[in-house]
Amino acid sequence: MRIFRRRFTEPGACPGTVVADDSAVTPLIHELAFNPETLVETERATVAGIDTLTHEGLTTWIDVHGLGDGSVVQEIGDRLNLHPLALADVLNVGQRPKLEMYDDIVFMALKVASLDSEDRLHWEQLTLFIGPNYLVTFQESHQDRLEPLRDRLRKGLKLIRSGGADQLAVSVMDTIVDGYFPLLEHYGDRLEQFEDDILLDRKRNVLQDLYLTKRDLAGFRRAAWPMREALVQLHRSEESGFAEATDLHLRDTVDHAMQVVEVNETYRELTASLVDVHLSMVGQHTNDVMRVLTVVSAIFIPMTFVAGVYGMNFDTAKSANLPELGWAYGYWFFWGVCLSIAVALFVLFRRLGWLGSAR
Repeated sequence: MRIFRRRFTEPGACPGTVVADDSAVTPLIHELAFNPETLVETERATVAGIDTLTHEGLTTWIDVHGLGDGSVVQEIGDRLNLHPLALADVLNVGQRPKLEMYDDIVFMALKVASLDSEDRLHWEQLTLFIGPNYLVTFQESHQDRLEPLRDRLRKGLKLIRSGGADQLAVSVMDTIVDGYFPLLEHYGDRLEQFEDDILLDRKRNVLQDLYLTKRDLAGFRRAAWPMREALVQLHRSEESGFAEATDLHLRDTVDHAMQVVEVNETYRELTASLVDVHLSMVGQHTNDVMRVLTVVSAIFIPMTFVAGVYGMNFDTAKSANLPELGWAYGYWFFWGVCLSIAVALFVLFRRLGWLGSAR
């Protein structure tokens, strides 16, 4: 996961310059216009085939999949009189989640999260333009994150079909926020597995996985905190023009966003604690090994001393200082002394708790 994503405008370029990434996918336009009785759905490859982007008496949702053609973004912006700075932010996909007000148009940039093939977090930017009777969304790829919302519109559910563009926009925000909860649940299960592995000492190389999880949760925080701030700002703003019923649903979305932030912070603290516990247990294991080696050395030190004394080159024919050297049982006496010392020290270390548990 990259913390910073490269911008594609050249340094010194005019603010609001629309420049697309050459590696981005070709745009596909999904147009959907509806009211409680009518639903018109169209898919197009270019903006040229659209006579008008808004339909009288209908709420229009224009969803663009792919940001590989800056002219599509620019033409939609020209037809709907969208602010150039907001259009530039659409293509600069490293945006921090934020809210901007441009006259009667609300602009929001949000982050959509998913898991890739390597079970790592993958982030994409989703931007919204909320107008009087239309909603324009831009997604990075052809992987549609909002298809469940379109299914609700096709089924004719009264709440979303009878609402305007503001209700549709809040539904999009709620879909994005609700998509965070399965990911948080996934990381919760992973942290529980890490805890079992650490405490039961079933996996010694858990530290690398813990740091990768900690990094993913840090990325989660960079997306969740500013998203919550933007939603709270939109909820408290008197310039949004949202209906009272829509504002109630927005408040519920804000509550969900706060819950996401709180759960993520809890998981981040738990991850840091697991790292500390793992390092402490590794240190304890190292201390146990060093203690055993120290005890073994302590047992053999006096035996080495005794062996060194009897190994000195004395002339026993002229001196009786070492009578055991001429004794028939001297060799066995030497080993008896060594074993006695070893047993005595072993019992002493056991009583002190240096080997096993103390009594």
